[in-house]
Amino acid sequence: ELEEALQKLERQGMKALVLDLRGNPGGLLDQAVSVSEKFVEKGKPIVSTKGRNPSNDVERHASGGGRKRTGDKLPMAILVNAGSASASEIVSGALQDLKRAVVVGEQSFGKGSVQSVMPLPDGSALRLTTAKYYTPSQKVIHGQGITPDIVVPLSEDEEIAIQLARLPGGLENLDLALKAFPTERQVRLRELVQEHRDAQLERARDMLKGMSLYGRKSSGTPPEKAGIVPRPVVN
Repeated sequence: ELEEALQKLERQGMKALVLDLRGNPGGLLDQAVSVSEKFVEKGKPIVSTKGRNPSNDVERHASGGGRKRTGDKLPMAILVNAGSASASEIVSGALQDLKRAVVVGEQSFGKGSVQSVMPLPDGSALRLTTAKYYTPSQKVIHGQGITPDIVVPLSEDEEIAIQLARLPGGLENLDLALKAFPTERQVRLRELVQEHRDAQLERARDMLKGMSLYGRKSSGTPPEKAGIVPRPVVN
């Protein structure tokens, strides 16, 4: 799905990318590696695991599947928040450490452990942590999380409003979702949804525009010909 989305954006003339991993609780390690290696050169480290038993020590590197999107060919920003965990932290931590993307938002959750399930005679099981995940620069993810390069805090209502704005079905589903909140809070959330404001996304987009503007200046291309119209962000 990611590859299809990237190809579609490339056909539309994509010049930069915002990868939104907010509220993404993670998934499989192999998929985190597959996502990361689309944007880094072959052989670059993505993630490693270290445990008490050396047999659990593993390093994963990019296979070279991201040749078209490496280096400065595709400026990137990644959005994270407290709901970003596990595999999404592997992706954001790897691309941040490799200077491949700028991470924007709030501190991520900090879930980066390798667990083994040991069946017990009574049919239950024991889940035992055997190793922890580390970013390419050997920063531990578990209990620490990923610290954004650009911190943009949001209130709880602002975060909920962003989620509500993405509900499929439009206004009808919004009305149903708002019923879970007290009446006075419904009014505030509806106002935030109607404002269509996402300060974290806005900061990421403006940062990428600034990078493009700097690149155009260095190459001598006037910014107006590059279609770049910088605008300030007010927090």
